[in-house]
Amino acid sequence: MHNISPFFRSPWTDITGGIHSHQMLGRCQKQEMAMMDCLEGYGLGRGLKKCRYLVNDYQECHRNTKQFKRFLEMRRERDRQIAAKLRTGDKMYCSPLIDSY
Repeated sequence: MHNISPFFRSPWTDITGGIHSHQMLGRCQKQEMAMMDCLEGYGLGRGLKKCRYLVNDYQECHRNTKQFKRFLEMRRERDRQIAAKLRTGDKMYCSPLIDSY
């Protein structure tokens, strides 16, 4: 979490600090705000330990690591089924159903 607090603090970092946040129409607004409120309450050093669950939620929202791992696992399973000849022809790369999202 090196990007929470700037190394060098000046009025310029205060002005441009909002550029790197999700508060302007970002999809992680709520997670970021909850994390920052908790870190503000406990301070940065102690807050990283006390607010670990909020920091992890924000990082997952920001980086999508679980979603990407799930995608890779589904791709591996499809490739395994193709190699085992369980999927052939038109069913090899079938699209999901229209209402499955």
